[in-house]
Amino acid sequence: MAKLIYSAITSVDGYTEDSRGSVEWGAPDEELLRFINELERPAGTYLYGRRMYEAMLYWETAHTIPGQSPSFRDFTAIWQAAEKIVFSKTLASVSSSKTRIERAAGSRTAGTAGIAGVIRQLKSVTGHEMRVGGADLAGQAIKAGLVDEVRLFLTPLVLGGGKRALPDGVRSDLELLATQRFASGAAYLRYGVLPPR
Repeated sequence: MAKLIYSAITSVDGYTEDSRGSVEWGAPDEELLRFINELERPAGTYLYGRRMYEAMLYWETAHTIPGQSPSFRDFTAIWQAAEKIVFSKTLASVSSSKTRIERAAGSRTAGTAGIAGVIRQLKSVTGHEMRVGGADLAGQAIKAGLVDEVRLFLTPLVLGGGKRALPDGVRSDLELLATQRFASGAAYLRYGVLPPR
């Protein structure tokens, strides 16, 4: 069964977006991006909600931007090589390669499985690591007990509000597996999700 990993850049107070919906404050520097690239290299499939997919779509053409750093170009290649599955009720089409739409629960074509059922099925048939991106979709996967690891990159700032990285109303016991400090003041925390008691 494939390992499903939720990875997010967050503020110290646990937000992935500020109150205006911006994520620019969390852009990784070169040192952090090199580290992220090594973690992302084994990912063969990314699971996204519509909003996260639209944000990540930037990487479909990022290789055409001149003067980018080696780590930037490396992440672009990693992202482009992976399969992408977008969970959406409203998205009519996708504009990136290796991408398909999975109709989210509540749409006319969702069937009875719902999002958790689709992710569970994907985990059972996929032979490589998968990533779930976006706090909303990750929250649903966490609530369903489908996330195996949580990887947080804490940036040294407090936003005071915005979109929470982790869902409310869910308890998950975690085991600290690794930490890493960066010159920027960012910190990496890797947790394994323990089985429910």
